[in-house]
Amino acid sequence: MYHNILVPISFDPERDTSAPLKLAQVLATPDAQVTLLHVVEHIPDYAISYMPAEYLSETRKAIQVELDTLAAQIPNAQGVVIEGHSGRTILDWTEANKPDLIIMASHRPGMQDLLLGSTATHVVRHAKCAVHVVR
Repeated sequence: MYHNILVPISFDPERDTSAPLKLAQVLATPDAQVTLLHVVEHIPDYAISYMPAEYLSETRKAIQVELDTLAAQIPNAQGVVIEGHSGRTILDWTEANKPDLIIMASHRPGMQDLLLGSTATHVVRHAKCAVHVVR
């Protein structure tokens, strides 16, 4: 049983968020803290200049609402939205917050994953705590 669980959430259509959330409930102690983390990828300055000024703040608000809705399904859960490169930022967050388990959804690997690597692969290789990957 785990006391501090991190569940990185991706809203990509091919990712299933229900399986990691169910697993977090099964593996959590009754008083466990569960954090649902979404990383908003940084938008380059040259691209952001073509977007409405409120785009980033509205996007963050919408994502926070979605995370809060998911977190309401799990006792002691909270949603957190941060900005950065997904793999590195998840690892930075774990370094600062010391979860004892990360539960991640992953898609079926394809050729691009062999060449570029995926977020789940990066986290599995470099995390200093247990990582459970759900497909």
